[in-house]
Amino acid sequence: MALKCSSRSRLSSFMVMDVMQKAAQIEQLNHDVMHLEVGQPSTGAPAAACRAIVDALDDPSAHGYTLALGIDPLRKGIARHYERAYGLQVSPENVIVTVGSSLGFVMAFLTCFENGDRIAMTNPGYSAYRNLMLSVGLEVVDLPAGAAQNWVPRVEDLAAMDPKPEGLILASPSNPTGVVLSADELAAIARWCHDNDVRLISDEIYHGISFDVDCATALGSSSSAIIVNSFSKYFSMTGHRVGWMIVPDDLIDPMERLAQNAVISVPTLSQIAATAAITDDHALNELEGYVARYRTNRDVLLDGLPASFLGNVAPAQGAFYIYADTSGISANSIELADRLLKEAHVATTPGADFDPVDGHLALRLSFAGSTDDMKEAARRITAWVRDYTRRA
Repeated sequence: MALKCSSRSRLSSFMVMDVMQKAAQIEQLNHDVMHLEVGQPSTGAPAAACRAIVDALDDPSAHGYTLALGIDPLRKGIARHYERAYGLQVSPENVIVTVGSSLGFVMAFLTCFENGDRIAMTNPGYSAYRNLMLSVGLEVVDLPAGAAQNWVPRVEDLAAMDPKPEGLILASPSNPTGVVLSADELAAIARWCHDNDVRLISDEIYHGISFDVDCATALGSSSSAIIVNSFSKYFSMTGHRVGWMIVPDDLIDPMERLAQNAVISVPTLSQIAATAAITDDHALNELEGYVARYRTNRDVLLDGLPASFLGNVAPAQGAFYIYADTSGISANSIELADRLLKEAHVATTPGADFDPVDGHLALRLSFAGSTDDMKEAARRITAWVRDYTRRA
C-alpha cells in the first residue's frame, strides 16, 4: 500500500533555489558563475555581531533555549530601533523574535486567518508568500502592481475586490521590483485595511536599503498591522535565521503559544549576534557602507546592461534587485534564464517565479554581490545578447 503525500506539500518549487542548484553544478565543472539570482548579501555580518558570538561561546547559557518570544536585550534593541529610525514608540512586549522572517509569515498566516480565507498579494510579488499561503489552506488573490500600475498597488484595485479579502501582504521595498512606496501611498493602503477589517501584513525586510527615497513603516499608519522584518538583508545575516514581528496586543499570546509549540526558541547565539548588530553604533555605520556598495552595484548594472533589458524596467529604488523587461529578447523567462546560465554563466531568476501572468517577460537580477561581479555580469550579458541577436 502506498502512503500518501499531502496535497498541501505539492507546491511549486522556489525557482531561485533551482537556479542556485544548476549554477552549483556548472561551478563543479570549474566554470566561474556570476550570481545574480539570489538575494543574499556578500558583505557578511557586522564585526560587532561576530565578536558577540565569540565572546558568548564559553557561556553555557548561550547554547540553550531562550523564551519563545526572544531574549530581552534583543526585543528591547528592536523597540529602540523603531524610535531611532522612525520616531515611533514600540513596547518590547509587542516584539516577537522569529526564526527568520519566513517563520514570521507562517505564524501570521496561522494566527490571523482560517482555512479558505482570501489573502491578497501584489503581482509581481515574492513567490514564497503564495506557496506558504497555499500550504496552510489560504486562497491567494492577486493585486496588480505591474507596469500598467506604474509598479505601485492601488487602493482602488484593493477596494474593488469582491468579495473583500481577509488579509493583504505587501512589501516595500518590493521583491522583485525594488519599488519603494511613498509614505502617503503606504498610509493610504494601511488605513484602508484597518478601516475595512482587512489584516495587513507589511513585509519590511528590505528597510534600510533604499536609494534617494525613505522607507516608511505601516506601523505609523495602522494599529492593526503586523510588521515583519529580518536581520537577513540590511544586517547581512541571512544564515543566522533571525527575524522579528511587531504585532498588536491581542496577537501576543496566540503568537507566543504558536512559537512555543513550533520552534521553542530562536537559536540563542543568533539572537546574541542580532542584538549586537542592531544596538552597536559601529555596526550601524558599517551597514551604511554596505548600502553604498549596493547603490554602486545597481548603477553598474543599469549603465552596463543592454538596452533590451531596460526598456520598461521597474524603478530599482530599494532592496537589491532590478526587475528587467526582457520581452524584446524572449517570451519565456525560464528558458532565457537557463540559456544565460548555461551559455554565459550568469545566474538570474525568471520573472515567472514572481508573476504568474506576465513574469515570462522579465528576469530578476540581484546586485547584492561584489561590484567586480556586477561589472563582469553586465559584460557577459551584453555579449550574449549581441550574439543572440546576431543569430536570430
